[in-house]
Amino acid sequence: MKIVRIEVGNFRLLKNFSLDLESNLSLVLGKNNSGKTSLLSALEKFINSSDKNKIVFDDFNVDLKAALSDLVSGVKPIGLESDYLPLGITLKLCIEYDDLDDLSAVSQLIMSLDPDDNHIVLGFEYLISYSQLTAMRNDFSAIKDKYDNDPSLFLKENQHIYFDQIRKKSFSYSDPEVFTDLNKENISLANVISFRSIGAKRSVTNRDNDKTLSTQTAIIYKKTSENQEQQEAVEGFKKQLRSTDTELSEIYQNMFSGLLSKVAKFGGSRLSETHIKIASTLQHRELLDGNTTVMYTHGSHDLPEHFNGLGYMNLISMIFEIEMLMSSFRRPSKESPATINLLFIEEPEAHTHPQMQYTFIKNIKSLLEESRVREDGIEIHLQTIISTHSSHIVAECDFDDIKYLRKSPFSNSVDAKNLKSLKSEYSSDGADDNAQGELCYRFLKQYLTLNRAELFFADKAILVEGDTEKILLPAMMRKLDKEFPDTGVMPLLSQNVSIVEVGAHAQIFEKFIHFIGIKALVLTDIDSGIKELLFERDGVTPQRYKNGNQKIETRKCRPDDPAADHTANGSLIFYHGKVREDLGYFTSLGAESKALSKVGGEWKVDVAGSVFLAYQTEDNGYHGRSFEDAFFSINKALLGTDHEKFPSLTPKWFNKYVNNECCAFEFAEKAVGKKPSLAIEILLNSIPDDKSEFSNWKTPHYIQEGLEWLRK
Repeated sequence: MKIVRIEVGNFRLLKNFSLDLESNLSLVLGKNNSGKTSLLSALEKFINSSDKNKIVFDDFNVDLKAALSDLVSGVKPIGLESDYLPLGITLKLCIEYDDLDDLSAVSQLIMSLDPDDNHIVLGFEYLISYSQLTAMRNDFSAIKDKYDNDPSLFLKENQHIYFDQIRKKSFSYSDPEVFTDLNKENISLANVISFRSIGAKRSVTNRDNDKTLSTQTAIIYKKTSENQEQQEAVEGFKKQLRSTDTELSEIYQNMFSGLLSKVAKFGGSRLSETHIKIASTLQHRELLDGNTTVMYTHGSHDLPEHFNGLGYMNLISMIFEIEMLMSSFRRPSKESPATINLLFIEEPEAHTHPQMQYTFIKNIKSLLEESRVREDGIEIHLQTIISTHSSHIVAECDFDDIKYLRKSPFSNSVDAKNLKSLKSEYSSDGADDNAQGELCYRFLKQYLTLNRAELFFADKAILVEGDTEKILLPAMMRKLDKEFPDTGVMPLLSQNVSIVEVGAHAQIFEKFIHFIGIKALVLTDIDSGIKELLFERDGVTPQRYKNGNQKIETRKCRPDDPAADHTANGSLIFYHGKVREDLGYFTSLGAESKALSKVGGEWKVDVAGSVFLAYQTEDNGYHGRSFEDAFFSINKALLGTDHEKFPSLTPKWFNKYVNNECCAFEFAEKAVGKKPSLAIEILLNSIPDDKSEFSNWKTPHYIQEGLEWLRK
């Protein structure tokens, strides 16, 4: 039995929210303020509701607050009771079971006798009734001057008076109007669902007086004893304490003999009233509480816990806390575990470095798996939700476990998406296209999880072809911010931008970029060429493929070559349509026609689009074909005459170019060997001035154009 979906209504950013859960582990990703903590809070406040964890007005979605304010103030009429739909916050857990599950704990929750209906829907509601809404409006009207006629102030202080207690219901999966009120029927959920969590704000520090880990050992011991696990070890502990009691009692008598004799002198009606002794009565449950110190081994020395690094303390503390919570899930052997057990771990990466994050996520599944079995052989079913900002944790996780939370740009709400649903988006009707889509999807999974998981947490992305652009882009972004400041927007380097090397395959990422909804700049080459027919050695007989078509060869050339007739760039052709191989189409596009939006499955030119394709344009009278010739056509002076400053360039062609014996296109084709080395040499030979750290070279126009678009 498992939770297959969580639905939340009107709780903070979770306005109309639905999250699918995996059978074991669900990894919830999202940028800051995308609803991860709100999800945890909603589960805590509804499933583990208590006086200390009440729902407050600030938990209401912004739109719900506005609707209540309008109704309470009289801006909008409440209307007829027969038309009224209760306002408030809701949580639903959609549960699925199979023929092997024990249904004894949930028998009262099953709402359908249909053998094909294997679902239970648990609902939690925090609503205001029609009569209470009317009473709230009347009460506000009477004392609104006290609140400066501001209904939101009144609601913030008094909302709890008018809203009903949390109602628990079991709904029909097919008909929400059919339900059982669990409150009225006095049906407990204690044996149905158990929810526990580890929050991001953990109490671990490495101050001298901190004993978080030591305190946890006492709690773990109590849990272990209560659950009657490791009973042999516990009994051995008690036996040793009894022996110690006898020895300590004799020592106490000697230590306090003077004091005891003085007490005895005061006498009384009977000697026994003042004849006392001090005995040792060590209690096994209390002994560890405040009397243990967790030590860690450093070489041949044992050092106290606060000497350890904060990251390790946080990791060990999480393991301790997980063990405590798993003990709570397992319950004592005389009790049955809950049918459904849900654990939420929030941001396990806190205080830990990347390698430790890898270690945690690689081992967490096995740690939880080992802790699910009790000594009596009963195994609990556990579902775990982990929320994270860590690309390192994402990189070590199963791609299909990922749930991506995306804040809607058009409303006060958040959507959740399953990354495994991308597989269907990469498929199409045609068999050949479908096979290609499967290949692209597998590549995307491998590439994202191994190399570029930071894209999940970026607000904007730059997709580049190679290492040269990737290394130089931060410098170009800095030049833009300093030399061409725009006071109306945040500096580009202050924005959350990821630079990702994708080779000539930016089109593979288009569905993913659209899926996560970020703004993306694609920096690519125009790849101009001339199509030439191939002939045999006689120069007359055409070379042909097996299907009879004549072979065609593409020869590289400058875009302004009169014979240039097409672009071989797959990204440009894909985004602008397969018929757009015509080079003239791309050379004629202005900046306003390079931004695109996805409409009906196709990318269309849109000045307000989310993707911008930047490629070489005419710059200072020269039109480059690649980054290298576009860059050096306007930065020839950077090379100087000393080849030793640019050892990655071939000496012969370096000298030819600086002596005006070849053009930038030929120079880029023949002289450039190790592109990453060239990028580093450009930075090493940069000269700073008052305006820029890279004053002696310019950013190619097409990159400048793209960066200005991205900065907005």
